[in-house]
Amino acid sequence: MAVVHSVCVSRRKGERKTPVDRVALVADHGIDGDAHAGSGRQVSLLSLDALERMRRKLPTLTPGDFAENFNVAGLETLPIALGRRLRLGRAVVLEVTAIGKTCHDAGCAIKKAAGTCVMPREGVFARVVVGGEVVPGDAVVAE
Repeated sequence: MAVVHSVCVSRRKGERKTPVDRVALVADHGIDGDAHAGSGRQVSLLSLDALERMRRKLPTLTPGDFAENFNVAGLETLPIALGRRLRLGRAVVLEVTAIGKTCHDAGCAIKKAAGTCVMPREGVFARVVVGGEVVPGDAVVAE
């Protein structure tokens, strides 16, 4: 079973996100108060396994350093595909809109420091179909 490990937000794009106790998601918008809300990539997810693999190269990495909103333990076990819907907690429903993203021209700070970055290959981006609250410990289920 996949489980939300951490939830993270930032006020401005280009900043690392900071872990918080809970987030409120708004349908067709994203996380209330997050810099990426309203954009084409309303929310982002990264597997906890990917974060742990990167920590072996750069031990100082923490949740939110990849600008991801959710670190999910077991995300890699879910059948992720474009258009797939994911339920987080009791109410929130996301629809996968992209897997991976184009890296910055010169590469992000993490890629420069570690030699690689996981977001271009493993970052999952989604739009919010049904809003609600998400907290660490919430289940993540593919619908």
